[in-house]
Amino acid sequence: MIENPERYIDAFARAGADWITVHQETGYHLHRTIGAIKELGCKAGAVLNPATGAETIAPILGDLDLVMLMSVNPGFGGQSFIRSSLDKTRRLRELIREKNPSCAIEIDGGVSPVTIGEIAGAGANIFVAGSAVFGADDYEKVIREMRETAEKAFFV
Repeated sequence: MIENPERYIDAFARAGADWITVHQETGYHLHRTIGAIKELGCKAGAVLNPATGAETIAPILGDLDLVMLMSVNPGFGGQSFIRSSLDKTRRLRELIREKNPSCAIEIDGGVSPVTIGEIAGAGANIFVAGSAVFGADDYEKVIREMRETAEKAFFV
């Protein structure tokens, strides 16, 4: 999460980024920034913090390839999953079905072997797991377990 992300999207694209996501809450013109990302040939996504409602993204949902829901408050790793993110994920999945069925939902924060099944069941299909993986003795085992759990639970 950075301030004024529109200043940096060109540099990220030139550096090789295929996907660029920006936080809705940074106070800039989100529609213009999403358009600029797409003009650079990248997939575009918007990020919502825990206190931001899913409906706030509806006006530009048709332009997005991805919506990332922060399921912890950004800032540091190892935080507990905010359970209200499950309802928000379900609501966002409904909006996506109506407006842009190819749009992905990514969850970042508190994703672990314990939470991933419910998260996938709510409609997310991309998962960011930091502490759950890097805090484990066997990365491969944890990743495999989480992948299997998510695939079984995914709502479709």
